[in-house]
Amino acid sequence: MSYFKEHIDKMTGYVPGEQPKDGIYTKLNTNENPYPPSQKVLNSLRDSINGSLRLYPDPIATAARLKIAEVLGTKPERIMAGNGSDDLLSIIVRSFAGPGDKIVFPYPSYMLYMTLSELQNGTPCMIDFTEDYTLPGDFVVKGAKVTFIANPNSPSGTMISPREISRLASKIDGVLVIDEAYADFTDENCVPLVEQHDNILILRTLSKSYSLAGIRFGFCIAREPLIQGMMKVKDSYNVDRLGIVAATAAIDDQNAMKENVVKIRKTREYLTKALQEMGFFVYPSHTNFILARCMDGVSAHNLYSELKKRKILVRYFNIRRLDDCLRITIGTPEEIDLLIKNLKELLLIGVKGIK
Repeated sequence: MSYFKEHIDKMTGYVPGEQPKDGIYTKLNTNENPYPPSQKVLNSLRDSINGSLRLYPDPIATAARLKIAEVLGTKPERIMAGNGSDDLLSIIVRSFAGPGDKIVFPYPSYMLYMTLSELQNGTPCMIDFTEDYTLPGDFVVKGAKVTFIANPNSPSGTMISPREISRLASKIDGVLVIDEAYADFTDENCVPLVEQHDNILILRTLSKSYSLAGIRFGFCIAREPLIQGMMKVKDSYNVDRLGIVAATAAIDDQNAMKENVVKIRKTREYLTKALQEMGFFVYPSHTNFILARCMDGVSAHNLYSELKKRKILVRYFNIRRLDDCLRITIGTPEEIDLLIKNLKELLLIGVKGIK
């Protein structure tokens, strides 16, 4: 006998990337930043570990919102903080969609969109990207309450132009959520579109470009009526005191973030070229990872498994359109050299089951 709601019982649930619990791995599977956070963040956290931890945090993260607004050129009233951007994704679904409501997202993309749709007992509308990861002509679904687009997309790393996003926002009925977890690794973003469209919500996270995956802090940018409504749905204290401190210091140190982004983009180009020379097809990436499709006769799953035996973790998805691919996080140059060396060895010797 199950005590759960029927739709919860039927769910698979979201499966995060592997976090090894034993041994030392070269970890290129969960898109973490290979470089440490800003020294300003570390200093601010040390200064904040004191008796004030007995007090509840600011429920709306005012200090962080003010700093984000200053840096991104918007108003603090248009910003809402969350316990990572995943928290905000959950708040959005609970705010705008109910049982049976249509929730649209492309495929393949961030599969948490599916999980959140199922949790709300909504109607997931998963629409395939084209082969080159552009949106198909039938992407707009009439009556949809929420439409998600990860931009740049994960796991492909590809990007849709802000101009195309703006056209889409004018056509859809509900809210359009632009998940910009990787926006700092590219040259364009959709933040200016909030001024043009009252149904757009932009999501950001500090996990990737700011090296703060261990501090759960994300934020949403939208027009005031959307932010005010979602404030009713969030947990009372959804971001802790140290998270607010770390986020404020990280956003304040744009130079440190941008220096790391430059290094990651340079290493991304280096890895892309090396993989292409080995025969992989590499999708054009605007993120801190690349998606590489294996050449004919090479099993992506077996290649992933052999790398894991050598203490190198990359991401393998055993799902349609991705089961012949590996997603590889951009690590340090030394980590990427180690990966390239081992890939060349495995392809050269033709490990059983790979070729």
